[in-house]
Amino acid sequence: MIRYVAGRLFHRGFAAQILLKMEFTQAKYPDSLQSLNTHLSARSYITDYKLNPLDLQVFKKVSQCNTSNYPHVTRWARHVTSISGTPGAMAPAPVEPRTPEQVQAKKELICRNLQETVGEDRLETILKERDVKIYWGTATTGKPHIAYFVPMIKLADFLKAGCEVTVLFADLHGYLDNMKAPWELLQLRAKYYEAVIKAMLKSLDVPLEKLKFVTGTDYQLSREYTLDVYRLSSVVTDHDARKAGAEVVKQVAHPLLSGLLYPGLQALDEEYLGVDAQFGGVDQRKIFMFAEKYLPLLGYKKRIHFMNPMIPGLTGDKMSSSDPDSKIDLIDPPAAVKKKINKAFCEPGNVTNNGLLSFSEYVIFPFLGKREFEIKRKPEHGGDVSYATFEQLKEAYRTDLIYPLDLKTAVATYINQLLAPIVKEFQSKELKKLSSQAYPVANTKGGKTAEPERPVDISRVDIRVGKIVNIEPHPDADSLYVEKIDVGEAEPRTIISGLRKFVPQDKLDGALVAVVCNLKPANMRGIKSHGMLLCASDKDHTTVEVLIVPEGSKPGDRITSDMFTDPPDPQLNPKKKIFEKVQTDLTTNAGLEVTYKGELLRTSAGPLLAPSLVNAAIR
Repeated sequence: MIRYVAGRLFHRGFAAQILLKMEFTQAKYPDSLQSLNTHLSARSYITDYKLNPLDLQVFKKVSQCNTSNYPHVTRWARHVTSISGTPGAMAPAPVEPRTPEQVQAKKELICRNLQETVGEDRLETILKERDVKIYWGTATTGKPHIAYFVPMIKLADFLKAGCEVTVLFADLHGYLDNMKAPWELLQLRAKYYEAVIKAMLKSLDVPLEKLKFVTGTDYQLSREYTLDVYRLSSVVTDHDARKAGAEVVKQVAHPLLSGLLYPGLQALDEEYLGVDAQFGGVDQRKIFMFAEKYLPLLGYKKRIHFMNPMIPGLTGDKMSSSDPDSKIDLIDPPAAVKKKINKAFCEPGNVTNNGLLSFSEYVIFPFLGKREFEIKRKPEHGGDVSYATFEQLKEAYRTDLIYPLDLKTAVATYINQLLAPIVKEFQSKELKKLSSQAYPVANTKGGKTAEPERPVDISRVDIRVGKIVNIEPHPDADSLYVEKIDVGEAEPRTIISGLRKFVPQDKLDGALVAVVCNLKPANMRGIKSHGMLLCASDKDHTTVEVLIVPEGSKPGDRITSDMFTDPPDPQLNPKKKIFEKVQTDLTTNAGLEVTYKGELLRTSAGPLLAPSLVNAAIR
């Protein structure tokens, strides 16, 4: 029995002699597989950085064994099986000759609802000979949410078209993207993602026989992959690396080198996963074009690229796991789904920036198949209606034949239908435990359980009485003042306001004002502003008035409502748009009093007032 000695490299000739003599019969020689597993733990192939005939000869023997206990052998065997078009690779499984009609039918299913396909001519060539091998990658960072059904619908199309689909759990990519996930959680999150994706595809009634999962670190830490990273870095410019990652890598003033590596790793994945095509959102386009340019420089072929459109979230922006109001969790109960849908941005007649319509187009209609989209209504509200196509639904909404509440009710019903089997599956003890381990709710500083997300209301905004102790025109902006405002702290704050065209300087000097004190400081024409003055404004923003603070108030006094008295956030997270959401409910009433959801804003000395604007927005 020949055993592999850790740390000793196989010489190609030596490896050829001993590996071909190995008896890969698991019952008799399990340590032969273990030796191969150890050897492959540091490399992608047996003797070289490319697939060669020796891999194929050993593979013929290994393929007769159960390799489930040998992860590196399993990964290597899967890689050997999937690669085609490389000298010495296994021939793809033969298929019956296809008619032009069959090729076209598969192509239409593969490409439906995509925003763009690059390499369509290559797609047709492959489909005439065999089924296409496609991979979709996702970084195992934030918890998957309802928007993941958009790529899942396309994976379902690919699988129904007979494609071999690889899902890459890009754990290493996720870490490199500004260290979104700590190393210790990567493996657990990959397992969580696999469980979630399988459950989602089952809810879509999709066969999983041609679906496989790969974790990035299975092969991205191998010697050969690392050498290719170095080879790629010798031809890629800093400009191209930055440009390729602009849409998907967090952009900062002084980026880490890890973020510049990200596009190159994603390009190399196409070669190392042995696929014909990569699928992703249209936000990945720059990385796809990066791969088209640079893989041929390493001697690798161009791949096909399929791009899905990006759909808006429930708030009208991109759906994001970091914004709880823009997403629905995959294990949200029906009541929570209905509540979030009812709060969704859904302007009457608006069909261009409508997350519910987009979700209907790219998820619900494909899910329904030949069934119609049904809206249940009371007879006095027009009665039940149904639509066979998305275009019919869209036109009905555009022309006000159906209203926001109609659409919200129907979408919530269908989302709950999609989520029901997932919610049921995640009731198991094993998956509950996996969920808590992969996404622990803990404060790493103190080890205490983190507080749940607070409701968004006026109590989270730190509004205080301030006194303007100095005011000057901004040196570089005609519309701005630079004010020093006492808000009850050791030193006055510097605050920039856009009041120069609306309020004379002498009217503001020494005045008491209402100041938002927990916004993130922002540079305004070269001067950092540490807060914002609250004013009343008409609809056209032609009249702007500074709010009147009641007599007897002192700098630093808090301004809030009797109904919302919780302490404010230390600093509002600008990504969560908390102040913007609160601002929509800040208005003056008929008595010129400033209100939040009908409740008066006040200090201990009395209510906050506007000088003359009734029913005006507070900005």
